[in-house]
Amino acid sequence: MTVDTMAVDQAANPGPEASSFRDAKSGCIFHVATVSSRPDLWAGYLDGALRAYRHYGVERALDIEQTREGLTTSLFFAAVDPDGTVVAGVRLQGPYLQVGEVDSLRPWADQPGGAYLRRVVAERIRQGMVEARGAWVAREHRGRGALAAAVSRCIAHGPLLLGVPYGFCTVASFTVDRHRTAGGVAMSEVSSVSYPDDRYRTVPVLWDAQSYRIHATTAQYELLQEEWRSLGLNSGDRFDRGGRC
Repeated sequence: MTVDTMAVDQAANPGPEASSFRDAKSGCIFHVATVSSRPDLWAGYLDGALRAYRHYGVERALDIEQTREGLTTSLFFAAVDPDGTVVAGVRLQGPYLQVGEVDSLRPWADQPGGAYLRRVVAERIRQGMVEARGAWVAREHRGRGALAAAVSRCIAHGPLLLGVPYGFCTVASFTVDRHRTAGGVAMSEVSSVSYPDDRYRTVPVLWDAQSYRIHATTAQYELLQEEWRSLGLNSGDRFDRGGRC
């Protein structure tokens, strides 16, 4: 397999001001903002995340006390329904400077593939990598499936918005297929781990903004393109133009 790669640079970053796109499937508006630019949406994101994670008894995975101040969050996405309620979201950390900043690697410290995972992440960080954390969707929302797919696309948007080639996330194993449709690639060389407890198997997933066209499904890729235009990434296609097997 050969892949033509494109340069990804800071010119791709539309800046810290809030922007948005409409999810064509759920009809909700996904706002992209910094914590300081939209504290109202940040509060809604946090409240929804805490409710969603608490329902399953895994709220410790949010590290809510450290997260609340927003110091570790570069950008976040908050989906707002027509009633004005925040119904889904995810936040971004980075770009990282060193592998020691990636706290989500700790569950793999003594696990098969853990050393390999750290090497891969360290290499991506040298080139530029952001991490998605705290993804959630309101359980009761009628468009839950569409919102979940849109959140996966938000993770794919992260590297482009912050001007780096790579994204990273640790996800529950049953969500891997959904993330794959939006360009994420699970690291099969690394064993899954029990996290945040024994009910869940968690796996690392990488996004490479230089090859979304290869890994994303046609339907999701078309939505990615539409959303790039809404987010001011009018030349979004340049990140993977010509990608082919």
